[in-house]
Amino acid sequence: MKKISILGSTGSIGTQTLAVCRDLGLSVAGLSAARNIDLLEQQIREFNVPLASVYDERQAEILKGRLSDFSCTILSGNDGNCAVAQAQDASIVVTAMMGMIGLKPTLAAIDAGKDIALANKETLVCAGQIVMKRAREKGVRILPVDSEHSAIFQCLQGKGGNQIKKILLTASGGPFFGKKIKDLEGVTAADALKHPNWSMGSKITIDSATLMNKGLEWMEAKWLFDISDDQIEILVHRESIVHSAVEFSDDSIIAQMGVPSMYLPIKYALTYPAREPSGNFNLSLIGKTLHFEQADEETFACLKLAKKASRAGGLHPTVLNGANEQAVALFLQGSIPFLGISKLVEAALAETPTGDGLTLDEVIDADCRARKKVLSVFEKGNF
Repeated sequence: MKKISILGSTGSIGTQTLAVCRDLGLSVAGLSAARNIDLLEQQIREFNVPLASVYDERQAEILKGRLSDFSCTILSGNDGNCAVAQAQDASIVVTAMMGMIGLKPTLAAIDAGKDIALANKETLVCAGQIVMKRAREKGVRILPVDSEHSAIFQCLQGKGGNQIKKILLTASGGPFFGKKIKDLEGVTAADALKHPNWSMGSKITIDSATLMNKGLEWMEAKWLFDISDDQIEILVHRESIVHSAVEFSDDSIIAQMGVPSMYLPIKYALTYPAREPSGNFNLSLIGKTLHFEQADEETFACLKLAKKASRAGGLHPTVLNGANEQAVALFLQGSIPFLGISKLVEAALAETPTGDGLTLDEVIDADCRARKKVLSVFEKGNF
């Protein structure tokens, strides 16, 4: 049986990953969290975890005291995350951390020869060329956890030697589907967090509301499946039954369907190539209808910016991601309006540094500059 390390174990993906481990009897070699030590302590004790990390150093010290009766090494910071990623007994690492902070631990896991169950799309958005090259060199598999990319991965199991014509990447449309710009002027974070189909963390839920999440997934798909921008099409599919599809050179389309639950793609990544029974996740198609529409890129400008950054390449995706993370944080704090997110991202992209982003230092520097630019524009009120 595989042993699992989980980066971001107290978040939405992390807790669902542990549910899969619980159901399948998988062992856990390491866990990391940002600061939620109450839940992390429960997880450590339940799964008898020998190694854990808390990003917040003060919280890590508190957790050490709480676990004085338990044999578990507690580390902190990103060095601690990297140590969990390289846990000796782990054969696969679930990268469920949110944002750019997941990049270094993911690379650390790859360097240690661990397979990656990738739920941290920002890793490939910001440094896809670096990550995929390193994975090939180390003979490491990158197994997608995002429901859309898992669906594509599953559809490709029957690819054989046939050519991909197009990937059809589905989107729920988020809570504001059908709205126009004037309708979005006064929406709040509480409004944006009401996703119609999926239960996710706050940042990714806001990204779903702006459609930035679909832009990030667009870039993730390019690296995972070695395709071009011209081979990706986004379809808004409100029912969230078809999780994505692949069109082949003969114009045949293979789609993957299922209930809207992250449990299933997580389980597939952990058990691949096997398919283990999933309990109460059966999908009945009786009475179901399926609808597909184009995304409104004029209203949801973040998607248009993401596709533009993807085509520009180099450090543009890194800048887009860093600016978006900072802008979403400001929105969740109530500091900027919903429509301000895309405006701040656009301002940061306008000053994207030249370069191909071929080194980790370049990527980290571009990310830092993007965040500073967003804060500068915000403080001046010029958006």
